[in-house]
Amino acid sequence: MASRSAVALLFQQYKALLKKNFLLSWRNKRATFVQLFASFIFIFLIFAIQEAIKARFSSSTSYKRVTDPDPQFSFPILPCEEKYYVKLPCVDFVWSGNGSARITSLVNAIRANNPGRPISSDKVRSFRTANEVDDFLFKNPMTCPGALYFVERNATVISYGVQTNSTTLAKRGTFEDPTFKFQIPLQIAAEREIARSLIGVPNFSWIVTLKEFAHPALEIFSALASVGPSFFLATAMFGFVLQMNSLITEKELKLRQAMSMMGLYDSAYWLSWLTWEGILALISSLVIVLVGMMFQFDFFLNNSFAVVFLVFFLFQLNMLGVAFLLSAFITKASSSTTAGFFIFIVGTVTQAVTAFGFPYSSSISKPLRNIWSLFPPNLLAEALQLLVSATATPQDVGVSWSNRGKCAANDDDCVITINDIYIWLVATFFIWLVLAIYFDNIIPNVSGVRKSVFYFLNPGYWIGKGGNNVKEGGICSCIGSLPPQEHITPDDEDVLEEENLVKQQIMEGVDDPNIAVQVRGLGKTYPGSTNMGCCKCKRNPPYQALKGLWVNFAKDQLFCLLGPNGAGKTTAINCLTGITPVTNGDALIYGIPVRSSIGMSKIRKLIGVCPQFDILWDSLSGKEHLDLFASIKGLPPSSIKSVIQKSLEEVKLTEAANIRAGSYSGGMKRRLSVAIALIGDPKLVILDEPTTGMDPITRRHVWDIIENAKRGRAIVLTTHSMEEADILSDRIGIMAKGKLRCIGTSIRLKSRFGTGFIANVSFSVTTNGQATPNRDVVDTTHHEDVKQFFKHHLNVEPKEENKSFLTFVIPHDREVLLPNFFKELQDRVSEFGIADIQLGLTTLEEVFLNIAQQAELESATAEGRLVPLTLTTSGTSIEIPVGARFVGIPGTETSENLRGNMVEVYWDQDESGNLCISGHSDETPIPPNVDPVVSLVPAPPRRSILGRQGVARGIVLDPNQVITSNSH
Repeated sequence: MASRSAVALLFQQYKALLKKNFLLSWRNKRATFVQLFASFIFIFLIFAIQEAIKARFSSSTSYKRVTDPDPQFSFPILPCEEKYYVKLPCVDFVWSGNGSARITSLVNAIRANNPGRPISSDKVRSFRTANEVDDFLFKNPMTCPGALYFVERNATVISYGVQTNSTTLAKRGTFEDPTFKFQIPLQIAAEREIARSLIGVPNFSWIVTLKEFAHPALEIFSALASVGPSFFLATAMFGFVLQMNSLITEKELKLRQAMSMMGLYDSAYWLSWLTWEGILALISSLVIVLVGMMFQFDFFLNNSFAVVFLVFFLFQLNMLGVAFLLSAFITKASSSTTAGFFIFIVGTVTQAVTAFGFPYSSSISKPLRNIWSLFPPNLLAEALQLLVSATATPQDVGVSWSNRGKCAANDDDCVITINDIYIWLVATFFIWLVLAIYFDNIIPNVSGVRKSVFYFLNPGYWIGKGGNNVKEGGICSCIGSLPPQEHITPDDEDVLEEENLVKQQIMEGVDDPNIAVQVRGLGKTYPGSTNMGCCKCKRNPPYQALKGLWVNFAKDQLFCLLGPNGAGKTTAINCLTGITPVTNGDALIYGIPVRSSIGMSKIRKLIGVCPQFDILWDSLSGKEHLDLFASIKGLPPSSIKSVIQKSLEEVKLTEAANIRAGSYSGGMKRRLSVAIALIGDPKLVILDEPTTGMDPITRRHVWDIIENAKRGRAIVLTTHSMEEADILSDRIGIMAKGKLRCIGTSIRLKSRFGTGFIANVSFSVTTNGQATPNRDVVDTTHHEDVKQFFKHHLNVEPKEENKSFLTFVIPHDREVLLPNFFKELQDRVSEFGIADIQLGLTTLEEVFLNIAQQAELESATAEGRLVPLTLTTSGTSIEIPVGARFVGIPGTETSENLRGNMVEVYWDQDESGNLCISGHSDETPIPPNVDPVVSLVPAPPRRSILGRQGVARGIVLDPNQVITSNSH
């Protein structure tokens, strides 16, 4: 039953992906049209080239089959102007022997009796001797087609000679045969008039006929054999590049990874692309054959339709396998065009070599032929050569389906047949496909994860039990051993309590039904590696991204994970979703361990993920996205439509359901991503910054969706919005530098890690003894009285001050004084002109910054990472570690102030989430009994190369001692 369910899910995913591929091709109509019908243009070009060749040889019968040639009777002497490349003025012929009256009469008869055209005297030149003729021809080149030399021997003998230029000339595709065009007419005219002169009969009939010798047609130059391979390769390259681009785009944009996190089978992914591209290759091959037949090529008409079709179909299918293989190595979609161009150039060169007979000849060794046949364009070129040769002349009958395994009758050096080429194309296609799947597994993906080089030797891979263990680093990287993860006792009591609770549950074997996820010392260390490039060797030290995370995520609750960049949040999520392998510890998601490959396949059916960045296809609509992911999750097909409609209504995308995601705003894309994460009723939902880019109204609506989604499932949320975390979370964990720094409810964290209470005192105008709030005119005469009151009773100064209000930060240690203090302040409201008093805890953002600041300080201390601080009063610059709060200023010591001055540094987050200095307080004397942090004793000022004194290093003071000292 389980196997049938797996097969049914595989088939459902396959259909959904096939539909997705169809929609992507349909929406990209131009590219698909070019892929299918580019052959029309190339075949038309071949047709034009072939017709040009035929026109060039049209005057010759050598390329025609002649069985019973017609005789030719009339051979007049042609005008000299009809000779190719003649210089004007010209003469029709010249002759020697003008010293003889008989010969002169004979030449006059030749001129007068020329068939169809008497020759005028000015078109003929006469000379006495042959030497004079030769001298004329030498001095006047290209002005005369021929010459006659007459000698009267006696009364009954007249001898003659004929001289013409026998060089064959061509003009505009037509050849000029000087023998047939000029020599024979002169010879016939001379013999005719000599005969008439000797017998004395001027009208004696003298008829000479010439007849071409019967012959078969010679093999004419074939455009299909010469440029056809390159043109048909170019046709296939459109599909080749588009397919490779599609695969790499889905990998580069993490679209495939998103589908895998939702439970996609790799077999369904590859099978869907293979089926769709196979269909396109089939249609393209049919178009090639039909267009070729439309242009009346003997190649397509005389060879069997099935034989020709299979050549093109198997070739395009083979190139599809090569595209699959190359996509495993290329990481950027923009590089696919470059790779396609490179393949085309190499293929064109090797096809030209193949056209000259290499290596498909009996004189070439078989191993070399086998190696050459691994490259698909070479097989195409040889197949075209064989099929063209089989239809080269009208008497050739072509290759039939039954004779595909035989050599052609006119092939006297046959070493490979069409059937052999079929076998090679099919065999190499499966080789490329297997290699593509293999390298896709062992080459690191976008997350840097790969399988072992010999993963296929693990029996568990084939039976689905433990064969999917993954590694990290490139194939050419030498991964060092992982350092043992040291257990670090948490500094925070709540974190320690959470850790002990998890450990106790593990030891007692407690299976708490209210816990959705139990993280058991989860650790992630990226191993040190040595990357061996072509000319360099780079060493990378190990890096601990996650340092033992112990925590429970309860059902029906939202756990908010906060932390600055590099805190380990994303690493923890990647470990839970199986994107990154775990190196230490484990995590149970509804009792299923994430470190088990079988377990992870089950977990992915239970989880929904909204990644940090929108992972959407621009060409698919919101409805089509939900349909795709619902099918991948395995929802019953009968319920998918209603589930999609409900999901669209929840995220307010019903009106935009059929609009392409590429036209969505940033907020709409995030809402669609949230809907995808929630589709299929997942038991665990991981939302990574789901409301980024949303307007306030939409953000509030999504918060309602997330709040309602808590029922029946656990939600893990990461965000940079402290307001969002405060409103949505049931518990909050703040991470920094790979460790959980604090955990608890929002109120718990504020009370423990906030600076204290925030008191806002608003003032108003006094009219007839009545306090009337007025924001435009405010009485500031009582400000000093209120400040003195707070100073006297609580020893605090205002943190913020303007005409309308005063803001005080009251430390937690003065909490016991607050009831009496505010009671007395309330009694003196009229005296101080106070309009309103507000008291609250510090914000969650302040808690977050305090935790992040302390973690950054520890890290900066260990790494010696310093940033400059420029004091606004003196303009002096000092270097301080990132996160330092109270800093002593070197060089401010005086006889009255032996300890010098200090400032409080204010920190904030930049756009990248890193801590940056936002300002500092005024300089105040360092209180007594405040010591510097031992590990941060200031170093002496450094000196530059020129000997100038460098920037001094600030003295980091213990913040607890400073706060305690200021409270007394």
